[in-house]
Amino acid sequence: MSKKIDNTHNKFRAKLEKLLEGTDIFFNGENPWDISVYNPNLYERILTQGSLGLGEAYMDGWWDSDQLDELFNKFCSAQVKSRVMLDPQSIKNGLWAYFINRQSKHLVSHIVKHHYDIGNDLYRLMLDARLTYSCGYWKEAKTLDQAQEHKFDLICRKLNLQPGQRILDIGCGWGSFMKYAVEKYDVSCVGITLSSEQIALCRELCADLPIEIRFADYRDLNETFDHIVSIGMFEHVGYKNYSRYMKIARRCLKDDGLFILHTIGNNKTVISVDPWIDKYIFPGGMLPSIKQIAKAIEGKFVMEDWHNFGADYDKTLMCWFENFSENWVTIKDNYDDRFFLMWKYYLLSCAGAFRARGNQLWQIVLSKNGVRGGYFSVR
Repeated sequence: MSKKIDNTHNKFRAKLEKLLEGTDIFFNGENPWDISVYNPNLYERILTQGSLGLGEAYMDGWWDSDQLDELFNKFCSAQVKSRVMLDPQSIKNGLWAYFINRQSKHLVSHIVKHHYDIGNDLYRLMLDARLTYSCGYWKEAKTLDQAQEHKFDLICRKLNLQPGQRILDIGCGWGSFMKYAVEKYDVSCVGITLSSEQIALCRELCADLPIEIRFADYRDLNETFDHIVSIGMFEHVGYKNYSRYMKIARRCLKDDGLFILHTIGNNKTVISVDPWIDKYIFPGGMLPSIKQIAKAIEGKFVMEDWHNFGADYDKTLMCWFENFSENWVTIKDNYDDRFFLMWKYYLLSCAGAFRARGNQLWQIVLSKNGVRGGYFSVR
């Protein structure tokens, strides 16, 4: 009986090894990025359940890799996913996204709570000093704190912020951008979020500053601002809502104002996200493509500038993981070992994907009617 089981395991392993040809990835190999197999049922689980099975098997302790980030860099660089048939969960997610608006107003609060309300202590220990949960700008930065401040200053300069202006931050997080803009450029801000945990801490951090924090959905907005920013929020909007989102942004922007959309981007047009990410990290999330964004802004905005610094997300994620790992002992009583593996897998697999340039990070500057005399790009 055991021989028959071994033969079955070997058959599934052989199929996977064929898929991995040319990737420099091996099972139980000597490279730091190779996959160490602790449960031989892993091979069948990957073949039948795809990326969801791979991620859940990692959380279950069925396998490990000394260099998860580089493993996923090689996975993505070789486009291994394109070599396999869609797994059942991917098909289900695609159909669900096609027939249902997963990011509708009555569903989106669940998405936010799942990820952003899991504990401010976790984010305090993982992120930079300003609590910035988006890609840093590493052009001249040496540390995570510098990279995030440089990113904020880049945005402020792209907007040409002037004292006294009123800025809207859609998806303001813990208020890091607003606090920076107020302190450095003497503006006032209104920020919206659907995370109760973020609001509580944001109001504490921004106390006595001209910053208003609202528990609100972007679809509730109906007033005008000098400029608008949206930093790392568009990934939760969903393709069925892109056009409406842009209509609302246009409605809320003064005629001579600018709107900066800072978002992770996909090289291909899709309508759902990776099944493991969807289940454990960002339910209902999805990464927009150039085509999807272009369709949404057509007739509503003039695209003044499109800046890609996606490679910088690799460095940002690696810093987040280093902080998370080093500080785990401080917060581990609030979670469990499975959460640690889940978060490690999330941060390092994403770092690998950005390293392979499978995902991008775009800052797009939009105006309502075109900047008179032309817009001069800031880098």
